[in-house]
Amino acid sequence: MNNNKDYVLAIDNGTQSVRALVFDLDGQLVAKSKVEIEPYFSQHPGWAEQRVEYFWDKLCQACQGLWPQLDFPRSAIRSLALTTQRATVVNLDSNGQALRPAIVWLDQRLEQRLPGMGLWGLLLGLAGERETVRFFRSQSEAHWIRNNQPEIWQRTAHFLLLSGYLSYRLTGKYVDSVASQVGYLPFDFRRHRWAGRLDWKWKALPIQRGQLPELVPAGSPLGCISEAAAAATGIPQGLQLISAGADKACEVLASGCLTPDTGSLSYGTTATYNSTNTQYIEALRHVPAYPAAVPNAYNTETMVQRGYWMVNWFKREFGLRETRMAAQSGVAPETLFEDLLKAVPPGSMGLVVQPYWSPGVREPGPEAKGAMIGFGDVHTRAHIYRAIIEGLAYALREGKERLENRSGHRISTLKVSGGGSQSDEAMQITADVFGMTAERPHTYETSGLGAAINAAVGAGLFPDYQSALDSMTHEGERFTPIAANVRTYDALYRDVYLKMYGRLGPLYQSIRATTGYPA
Repeated sequence: MNNNKDYVLAIDNGTQSVRALVFDLDGQLVAKSKVEIEPYFSQHPGWAEQRVEYFWDKLCQACQGLWPQLDFPRSAIRSLALTTQRATVVNLDSNGQALRPAIVWLDQRLEQRLPGMGLWGLLLGLAGERETVRFFRSQSEAHWIRNNQPEIWQRTAHFLLLSGYLSYRLTGKYVDSVASQVGYLPFDFRRHRWAGRLDWKWKALPIQRGQLPELVPAGSPLGCISEAAAAATGIPQGLQLISAGADKACEVLASGCLTPDTGSLSYGTTATYNSTNTQYIEALRHVPAYPAAVPNAYNTETMVQRGYWMVNWFKREFGLRETRMAAQSGVAPETLFEDLLKAVPPGSMGLVVQPYWSPGVREPGPEAKGAMIGFGDVHTRAHIYRAIIEGLAYALREGKERLENRSGHRISTLKVSGGGSQSDEAMQITADVFGMTAERPHTYETSGLGAAINAAVGAGLFPDYQSALDSMTHEGERFTPIAANVRTYDALYRDVYLKMYGRLGPLYQSIRATTGYPA
C-alpha cells in the first residue's frame, strides 16, 4: 500500500454512462467504476427526458463501485471535480426537489408561441437578427415549460444545468462552473458571467436571475462534500469539489490544447472540433465560443450534434450480424466493425455523407437534413459505414478551416479523443481527410482526465495549468496521413462535400415545407 502519493477523483456524467475515476498526478488512471445509463426516454416523437433522481442514483452507484478497487486510503484523494454532458436542464422547487424530468440535450422540441420583446424586438429586427433570436428563443426549454406546464414553471425556484444539479447534490449549494454554461440561458459568453441587467437575453427568455446558480471559475472551489452526499456516495465528507469544464471543454484540456495552434477533435455522441483562444472568436456568427476549462479562455467550436450517435445508429439498424457474430466468438463487436472499415477503400467508392441529422441556426440551417449521395450497385453496408465516418471527418475539417480563416491561426497539431478515437481505422481516416498527423491522448478517459486536471490545480497540487499538463498528459499513438488517400479525400471534400449543402439546401427546405420535419 502506497500512502505517500496524492490522487484526485473525477466524476464524468456523459450521455451513455457515469464514470468515477481516480487519477494520480502523472495522469495515470488507477481506478475506474463505470455505470451504463439509459440516455433518455421519449413520451412523444423528438422528446428526450430522464428522471432527475436517476442521474444522482447512477452517480452514487458509480462512486460506490470505485472504493473496493483502491489499495490506498480514501484520505489520499486530495480533491474532486465533476464534468457532465452539456445543455441538459433541471427544474427544482424551493426545497431542491425535482418538479419534472430533466430535458436532455438530445431533445428536439421547439416552442413557437413566443411573447413579444418590445423595444428589443424592434432593435433586433432592424439589425437583421430577428430570425436568429427567434431560433434561440424557440430552442429554449424554459419557454416550452412555461407555456406547456405553467404550474411547474411557477414553482421553479432553481433552473439548473445537470452540472449545477449534481453540484447541489454533492455540496448542498446552488453553484455551478462557469465552464459548464452551454445551453439556452442568459449567459454572457464573452465575459463568462450571467448577462448584464439590460441584456436582451433577459427579455428573450422567461428565466429570472434568482432561478440561476452562482458561477465559479474553473479550478476554484464550488464547496465541500456534504454529510448526506458522503453517506450516499462514499466520498469523504469535507472533500473539496473543484469547478471543472463541461465534458467537451475537459476533453480539450486533457488533449493538451491550450493554444490556437493545437486542434482538438472529439468523436463523441456529439462530434466537435475545438481550439482554445484567449480572444473571443466565433467560428460561425452567433454560434458562441464556449468557456474553456481554464479561466479567461474560450473554446471556439464546430459541432456535428449527432456525431458518433450516427455510428451507433448504424450499428443498431444494420450491425446485427456483427453483433451476433461477436457474441458467438467472444470478441468485442467493435473488432468486427473495424473489419467493415478495412473492407472499403478510401472514398467509399464515391459514396458521400452529409451528417446534418440535427438542424442548426446558420450552417446547417434550421431546414437541414442528412444526405447520402453517390449510390451504385457496388455499395454495401460496409460502404455506408465508412462513408458515415468520412462524412463526420469532412464536416469537422470544414469547421477547422473556417476557424483558421476567422482566427488567422493555422493548427500544427491535431489531437483526437472521444469514443471514436479508439478505432485505428477512424484515426487513419481522420489523418487522411485532414492531411495531417492525428494523435490520440494516452488515455481514452479524456473528459475525466480534464476534470482531474482541474481538480489538481484547484487543490494546489500544481501551480498552474501548464505544469499540470506537463505532468498529467502524455503523447499517445500517432497516425500519419497516407499520400494517396489524402489526394482522394481532398478531391471528394473540395469537389463534392463542400458543394452539397448549397445545392441540397433548397431541397431540404421543400422537404421541410411538405412534411413539417424538422419543425
